[in-house]
Amino acid sequence: MDAGSPTVSDGRPRLLERVRLKIRARHYSRRTEKSYVAWIRRFIQFHEHRHPARLDAPEVAGYLSHLASKCHVSASTQNQALSAIVFLYRDVLGRELVGIQDAVRARRPERLPVVLAREEVHAVLSRLQGRVWLMCALMYGAGLRLLECCRLRVKDVDLLRQEITVHDGKGGKDRVTVLPARLSEPLRAQLERVHRQHLRDLDGAAGYVALPFALEVKLPNANREWPWQWVFPARRVYVDPGTGQRRRHHLHETVLQRAFAEAVRAAGLLKRATCHSLRHSFATHLLETGYDIRTIQELLGHSDVSTTMIYTHVLNRGGRGVRSPLDLLG
Repeated sequence: MDAGSPTVSDGRPRLLERVRLKIRARHYSRRTEKSYVAWIRRFIQFHEHRHPARLDAPEVAGYLSHLASKCHVSASTQNQALSAIVFLYRDVLGRELVGIQDAVRARRPERLPVVLAREEVHAVLSRLQGRVWLMCALMYGAGLRLLECCRLRVKDVDLLRQEITVHDGKGGKDRVTVLPARLSEPLRAQLERVHRQHLRDLDGAAGYVALPFALEVKLPNANREWPWQWVFPARRVYVDPGTGQRRRHHLHETVLQRAFAEAVRAAGLLKRATCHSLRHSFATHLLETGYDIRTIQELLGHSDVSTTMIYTHVLNRGGRGVRSPLDLLG
């Protein structure tokens, strides 16, 4: 079965193309589309290229068990594969899978998030410069995820109200979070630099930016307007193959990840800290300061407060708040 070919002989889209069309109709992200298509392709290859319409729950359970027992994937990776396959059957093939609960499930380890002390955050940030410093400071100061920070648009930053609006965050949710007062001037300077660059792009027949969902149809001129530009654009312009427009992408997240990793090493930290540790530290330090868990939940954009509750571990220092008897010796 040539699942990757665009169409079959009667003109109907091939399976993977149908998957892509269904994903785009539901406005899923491009990352989700790429991931789902890759997992569905692996599922088909595992079953020797038999069409999924001829397979059922036992074959799906067998593949998931293979991932857990033979490939030793993590629970989150196995769940991602399951989500892709369930989407294939439910939304593309129009079938419900019953019985996949018999699959061997990868065990999800119970790990606490890596949290940096305030001194450690300062040590890392002090070894960063320019827009990389500003982006890492925003992730810590506003509790932003890595891609949320990279995808900030000019209209999302309100310097007067000291707020940042996160659109289409994890789970497709919008939220408003705090803009640290000490970052107002650095952000203002960043926006002024980007505005000058955007004006030069406009003079050079460029200045376009990708818009979410169907806004390019609804607002045909918005992709060159200032409010829709990235706060942290890439240095280079690229030509979009679909439109021929000369656009700028936002700064790629790997640039930030590499710079942060180098700063962690330079600071001499032994913790396995990543950019996401800044978000964990934001929540933990707010808890330590005395902010209530519901407020932190809203700032982080968690749907369920139980997700936010993991940060309460900081209130149980030293083995559930117990003082060692060694420290009580005279």
